Amino acid sequence: MAKEKPKPPAAEQMDDLIRKMERNQAKIVEYLRQVILSADEFIGEQIKWNSPSFYYTGEMKEFDPKEYKRDILVMNLHKGRILLVFPSGYKINDPSGLLEGDYPDGRRLITISDLADAKSKENELIAALQDWVKKVDK
Repeated sequence: MAKEKPKPPAAEQMDDLIRKMERNQAKIVEYLRQVILSADEFIGEQIKWNSPSFYYTGEMKEFDPKEYKRDILVMNLHKGRILLVFPSGYKINDPSGLLEGDYPDGRRLITISDLADAKSKENELIAALQDWVKKVDK
């Protein structure tokens, strides 16, 4: 039986995914990727649900995986916009009003229309990420 080829590290997988994107979308995703990773040393990246995803890499108390407590955000890529989906965004203190939606499952969204929009929301995005990390059940 042949051995399965090991997957490349998460950063390489992300680089490969971004390379395959349309040029403008790739620029926005790469910019957001750098902002998200810079927000906290315990934020890691991976491809999950066929999308760029970010998660908490530090120690946590045990929990039911269906609660998605480790997952911070997933990028839903659409033509003309990117949705940053926080599966547990209801926990984030967001005085800026950046997070949209009031979904029963607790997720909240940020809509990004272009690179200028991403740049204009950078500080609020970093604040939301840092607030999320502070609330992790460690």
